[in-house]
Formats: sequence, structure tokens, C-alpha cells
Amino acid sequence: MNSTGSVILMPRRAAQDRQPDPENTERLVNASQVDRVRATMPPAAATVDLADVFNLLGEPSRVSILIALLSGPMAVRDLAAVVELSESATSHALRLLRAHRVVDVHREGRNAFYALADSHVRLLLDLALEHVGHSILLHPTDPADNLTGDESCIQQPTE
Repeated sequence: MNSTGSVILMPRRAAQDRQPDPENTERLVNASQVDRVRATMPPAAATVDLADVFNLLGEPSRVSILIALLSGPMAVRDLAAVVELSESATSHALRLLRAHRVVDVHREGRNAFYALADSHVRLLLDLALEHVGHSILLHPTDPADNLTGDESCIQQPTE
């Protein structure tokens, strides 16, 4: 640590070898900020789970299914029709989403109805859609994508 409270970052070496090398250019870090942020970091297992969820959301058809579920619980056959996938492909996607606790299922006889697992999933989707709308405003790739104002990326049902 130097006089400003910064730590000199160096490659990992044995403790006895951790003296700054005046011949090398050294990078300084803000030690108090590093300690403060490290104290707020989740456990490694939670980070892995979060990465798994984001990986799961990396497939557009699964995201489409989740967006469809923003309107409420739906049967597999109806979801398949909305996202234009086979019922088999839709069921497979829903199994993955359910395994990661992103959707829940309830059965009525032979019919399975899927819904978003909780308000956190809804919030994640709402924020992601808002971010995409903001990104489209800043970086349009298609003139049709150039939204103005506070328009949503998803169309609201007309009554």
C-alpha cells in the first residue's frame, strides 16, 4: 500500500517475493473500494447460479416464451402457437426454465399451465426490455427499430 491508500497490484507470487519491482510499471488500486466491494459480493455458488440464468436467457425462443408469460399463465400448446415453435420444442424450453426456477407449472387434468416463477423474474424481464428499448434508441440498427419517447419493446394488447 502506498501513501494514498492504494495497493500495488502485482502478479501472484510467493509471499516473500511480493515486493514492488521498481523496474516494472505498477498499477494502483483503491484498497478501501476493493475491500468494500468484495464485502458485498455474493458467494461463488450464487454467482454461478446467476450466470446459469443469464446463459439460459441467451436463447431467443426461451426469452420469447418468457415474454409471452408476462401476460399470465398459459398452456404449452398456446405458448407454442405464440412463439411459433413445436409443442415439443416449447416443452423442452419450459423444462429448462423450470429447472432453473424461472417458471412454475400447475396442472389441471392433463393440461400443464406455465407462469413466471415470481415477481423477480417479471422485474428482470421488464428491466431487460426497458434496456433493449433504451439501446435501440441509442444504437438503432434498423430504421424500424428507431423508437421515440418512452415506447415499450413489446406491444400492449388492444382491447
